[in-house]
Amino acid sequence: MIEPGPASQPKVVLYRNGSVYTAADPFATAMLVDGDTVAWVGSEQAASSIADSSMEIIDLRGALVAPGFVDSHMHLTETGIALDSLRLGGVSSARELLDAVSSAAGEGPVLGHGWDETTWLDPTLPTPDELERASAGRPVYLARVDVHSALVSTSLAHAADLPGRDGFDGGARVRRAAHTAARQATRRLPEEDLRRYQARALAEAAANGYVALAEMGAPHIGGVEDLRLAAAWNDSVADATVLPEILPYWGELAPSEEHAHSLRNQFGFELRGLAGDLNIDGSVGSRTAALRSGYSDAPGERGSLYLSVEEAAAHLAACSLAGIQGGFHVIGDAGLDAALSALDLAAERVGEQRVRAAGHRFEHVEMVDAAAIARLGKYSVTVSAQPAFDAAWGGPGGLYEQRLGERGRSMNPFAALFSAGVPVCFGSDSPVTPLRPWSSVRACLEHHNEGERISARAAFLGHTRAGWRSAKYPNPMAGQLVPGAPASFAVWEVEELMVQVADGRVQSWSTDPRARTPLLPALDTGTDPACLQTVRNGAELYSSPALRS
Repeated sequence: MIEPGPASQPKVVLYRNGSVYTAADPFATAMLVDGDTVAWVGSEQAASSIADSSMEIIDLRGALVAPGFVDSHMHLTETGIALDSLRLGGVSSARELLDAVSSAAGEGPVLGHGWDETTWLDPTLPTPDELERASAGRPVYLARVDVHSALVSTSLAHAADLPGRDGFDGGARVRRAAHTAARQATRRLPEEDLRRYQARALAEAAANGYVALAEMGAPHIGGVEDLRLAAAWNDSVADATVLPEILPYWGELAPSEEHAHSLRNQFGFELRGLAGDLNIDGSVGSRTAALRSGYSDAPGERGSLYLSVEEAAAHLAACSLAGIQGGFHVIGDAGLDAALSALDLAAERVGEQRVRAAGHRFEHVEMVDAAAIARLGKYSVTVSAQPAFDAAWGGPGGLYEQRLGERGRSMNPFAALFSAGVPVCFGSDSPVTPLRPWSSVRACLEHHNEGERISARAAFLGHTRAGWRSAKYPNPMAGQLVPGAPASFAVWEVEELMVQVADGRVQSWSTDPRARTPLLPALDTGTDPACLQTVRNGAELYSSPALRS
């Protein structure tokens, strides 16, 4: 297990003999950090003239210094639990899944995450009794990869009072209200355990170059106390620990301006918005994303709408009046229709300018056509998307094609969103996809639909500076490495640097210095750069022994 780094005192550090990703100088090879601020970037020759014995000098030996990543949508506790429980992404049958349950060590509930029956030759799922026998009577909760449904054992179904709930049909797979009840029954944990899981996730993020994480709390996920614990890590300097900054969101309906203020004020810390996983619908994999027409592999099913247009409109109007960022989780095209109708209705009630000024955000927005993109742009709605979804489920024979047929080709249209001027930020939705930011950048370059690919630079900015902007972060210089900006960055061991474009006709890697474009790691090698150090506001979050060896 990777542990969070000890708090380090701000000091003057000179990084040299590498490459610095900065708009100030595309050929910079050195950077000076003074306390919590970037003091200077420039050439190796200039670095030699300012170096002195009072500084720590780090020889980068060709490594890249770049702005730290911001994950714009993740779940701390769920990520920690997934990292420390059964990892089921590799199982390929019900038998293998049951074997994994049988091998689970320890006492108490058997927890797991990541199974995906669409990759199995035989998608038949185990029964509740089979899970019960495999666990020797321990309650079993195994989240599907999208965490919108799960498999539960007989004892957990009874303990969580699932019979009679929406989404429970007597089988092992539970959805909707039954899934919420089953998950919450296994999340009634002591504060010490919750903090341990969160620390596990934070350490994993720091070791992968993240300096900030948008934590998406909601009543149906971890509850108020879980989000309070997550936000409390921002004050962790008091106990000598430095971690990525938490950008907390809360997904609960606010029917009035007064209620919006009340929800925001209940926490005792600055809430970024009443948005995130306030679900309008579910997921494609669990067939709970709301569709205009039926699922290709289950024509009688069109998913679920969890909020009415009226409820969603009241929420957006209340948040707009309160000056609070609002928003929803929305994936299916019918779900997005409802969200856009809610925007129209909210604008009628409080005025389009108020709606635009609030800077609302929608999560995922996977099924979006040109008309919907135009309406998102009209209201200045930010789209918080997950490129790794396409890498995992796009392409021939993938989940999107299985569930949606030809509609799967138009999923996650990043290029169309960027071209229309819709603000876009990127995240992992961890634990749905792992905290691997360069893999996520690569997914933007290698989108299964060539017409929706974007450049590495656009993708990198969407994973860094756009993450701060989407959270309405008060420092406009966050996400840059220029003099005066926060010293929040990561150092990467790289094989090659280049300018990577999304032009399918050329697919070229231009390093022409006349372009004056900062260079990024070559991502066509199939391997990710290795993180050597992560720093937030001048304090070290993570350091590999290789950095100073």
